[in-house]
Amino acid sequence: MLKWWFRIPFWQRVAGGFVLGALAGWLLGPAAEIWLQPLGTLYVNLIRMIAVPLVFFAVINAVSALHGQQSVAALGGRTFGWFAITATLAVGVGLAIAFVFNPGVGVDLAPPPDYTPRDVPTPVQVLLDIVPTNPFAALAEGKILQVIFFAGLLGFALVKLGERTEGLRKLVGQASEAMIQVTRFVLEVTPIGTFGLIAGLVGAYGFEKLLPLGNFVIALYLACGLHIVFVYGGLLLAHGLNPLKFFRGAAAGMQVAFVSSSSFAALPAALRSVTHNLGVNRDYAAFAVPLGASIKMDGCGAIYPSLAAIFAAQYYGIELSFAQYIAILLASVLGSFGTAGVPGTAVVMATVVLSAAGLPLEVLGILLAIDRVLDMMRTMTNVTGQMLVPVLVAKETGLLDRKVYDAASSNIGMEGAAEESGTPR
Repeated sequence: MLKWWFRIPFWQRVAGGFVLGALAGWLLGPAAEIWLQPLGTLYVNLIRMIAVPLVFFAVINAVSALHGQQSVAALGGRTFGWFAITATLAVGVGLAIAFVFNPGVGVDLAPPPDYTPRDVPTPVQVLLDIVPTNPFAALAEGKILQVIFFAGLLGFALVKLGERTEGLRKLVGQASEAMIQVTRFVLEVTPIGTFGLIAGLVGAYGFEKLLPLGNFVIALYLACGLHIVFVYGGLLLAHGLNPLKFFRGAAAGMQVAFVSSSSFAALPAALRSVTHNLGVNRDYAAFAVPLGASIKMDGCGAIYPSLAAIFAAQYYGIELSFAQYIAILLASVLGSFGTAGVPGTAVVMATVVLSAAGLPLEVLGILLAIDRVLDMMRTMTNVTGQMLVPVLVAKETGLLDRKVYDAASSNIGMEGAAEESGTPR
């Protein structure tokens, strides 16, 4: 039975869990949330359990390994540059789709009475929060940016101390390998977790919440889909890479992102997809993918805020000026870096953009009714971009194994253990 199960491609197992979960949720109704949602909650807890130690050991190992091979600063600069470029393109896609669909026209809804706008931290506070006052608390609370900062510092310290810490460097490398193996084990639970998450969502969510805002839902899904296919696909073609190979290799990370609605929860699957399926150097990926999970938010930070801004303007009958469009663009691109690591990124980013454009924040209370459905597609777009940029940078810097990329594997579970020795370091 197990051999038969593992012979099924990973993405097909996840897709099967999705379909069966939707069917179970539709048949059981609200009871699905009570009886099946715990399967999804258990899966998300398992993913969260491994994400922080996986990132912690991988970043320490990556910094010490990349030293002398490639300039970490140069790689970081390229990575940030592509983050900004793709975010700018995402804003353009969001605005274009908003003009076509007019999502705020004809909507007659009021925000919930208990809605209060989000408090947005200042840029200075966000920068200060990157440095942990207690690194052990950062590890315990899962603050990824703080974990990356502390792990990077430790990695540089190990390089600086040289032979005196050779044993510790080996130990960190072994710990990183152990966490990769644990990740394989946990990812095998993805089809079951998908079944529980989707069943609970379909059972608890009524279509009555979607109908008044259906135009907005369609607009966001279409904008994200076009961005993934044409913008990401076009960038891959420009780099001489086959987009179909990328999407096949990234499929597992995209699926986990969609059903979990969390870049943090999808991080282990995304990291393994980038290295095992797409051939990105593992040490560079260990730095770039966790960083992207914190600050690379094309769905939440660019497409959704731009759509929300047009929605607000149309809902309240406000004529946007050219300066307001520029404010929307700049706030979306720069704000995604400035709100890194802040919980509820999509709402925070929309708050930043609406405030920058001088639009009423109350409109976000209306959109909260459908936020869970929106978040699935937003997060899948985020994670796809978080996997794309390391592939582009790796191609530009010679850190991409084309044989692995062109093989286009879609499996990231235990069946890949035997091949791991061939994964590019």
